[in-house]
Amino acid sequence: MKRILIIEDDEKLSNGIRLAFRSEYSCSQAYSLQDARDGFDVRQFDLVLLDVNFKDGNGMDYLAEIRRESNVPVIMLTANNMEMDIVTGLEQGANDYITKPFSLMVLRARVNVQLREDGHNTDIFRDGDFYFDFYKMEFLYKGQVLDLSRTEQRLLHCLIVNKGRVASRSQLIDEVWQGESEFVEEHALTVAINRLRKKLGVDKDQPEYIKTVYGAGYIW
Repeated sequence: MKRILIIEDDEKLSNGIRLAFRSEYSCSQAYSLQDARDGFDVRQFDLVLLDVNFKDGNGMDYLAEIRRESNVPVIMLTANNMEMDIVTGLEQGANDYITKPFSLMVLRARVNVQLREDGHNTDIFRDGDFYFDFYKMEFLYKGQVLDLSRTEQRLLHCLIVNKGRVASRSQLIDEVWQGESEFVEEHALTVAINRLRKKLGVDKDQPEYIKTVYGAGYIW
């Protein structure tokens, strides 16, 4: 049974969601951001339902923490229906956004979309002898584990989700050094690309997967 973490300070709403999903999913509950940090490892869940407004912080900030650890699907639950709030949540890595009050039937449909098993899981990527699972953070070449740093994992993920399209240097820097890009020297990206290429270049005759597009960026 798939596992959902509900991070919501309205206990009545949280319990209502848990009861609505109990026949389909295993639900755990946190009523504050500190409860979520202290009690749960989001990497062990298949989806997170995350409120925005808490007495002990902002859900958007916690979303950024989640994205530094995992690509687990996150649906934001909030009373804020301002367009900028929605845009901010999605830009920070939310998979979906639903405003209160909402129908549990609609929420169930949104959850099912994120958890559907239709062979199009964007967290799993295969290309030739490569197998990347960004959710479990497992990276294999011909069944052998590739030891990638967190920086290399983020860099690889950004290249993969833009497969066939050029990812600009600024886009990659923002994605890899989230919230700290203004302190990163541009040369750091070149160094990271070269390290990642070296780790992926298992065979000397293997084609180069990460290609430089001069003046623009890089492409997988």
